[in-house]
Amino acid sequence: MNVPYFVRKVLFIAGVASISACLQIFADYFIYWRPDLLEQFWRLWTAHWVHVGWIHYLLNMFAFACFPFIFPHVRIWQLAALLLVLPVCISLSFYYAFPDIEAYAGLSGVLHGAYVAVALVHLSYAHERKFAAGVLGLIVLKLIWENTIGNTSTAELIGSPVLIEAHLLGALWGMLLAAVYFPFHLQLLKPKS
Repeated sequence: MNVPYFVRKVLFIAGVASISACLQIFADYFIYWRPDLLEQFWRLWTAHWVHVGWIHYLLNMFAFACFPFIFPHVRIWQLAALLLVLPVCISLSFYYAFPDIEAYAGLSGVLHGAYVAVALVHLSYAHERKFAAGVLGLIVLKLIWENTIGNTSTAELIGSPVLIEAHLLGALWGMLLAAVYFPFHLQLLKPKS
């Protein structure tokens, strides 16, 4: 049976949201907690799948659910790869570059990285270039805003400070992963003779 791609996208989104919701119930065992990070290595990944509360969860799941529909060329395997690689990259960056960060929870850093990576790759599609450039421009403006003025309204909404380092690290890792993937992407775009 051939399941339509739209249905597979919806099932993938539902699966990710369900896993994240299940982890949310026992969030204390899954957050980024620096003192236990290397002994409880799963936290490298799961920290980005749990949230500081259900409003935080809903905001991130909404941003995630929109993702595969606003970038029509992204494949589920590509998105899954980003969801597996970016959390570990960001967590290790916290550990080695930001030793003052003791605790973290949330998908927003991963979302920043995924949006940047996919938007950069979508620049190669002529009919989507303007949209992808617009997404990248908005992310850059958001990062500048957060690093200069701050993000108090989101912090008030979720009931916790926003760790803007996660957003910046996510965007940087997204750029790096897009650069690594791009040569393979170009091979996929070449017409077959």
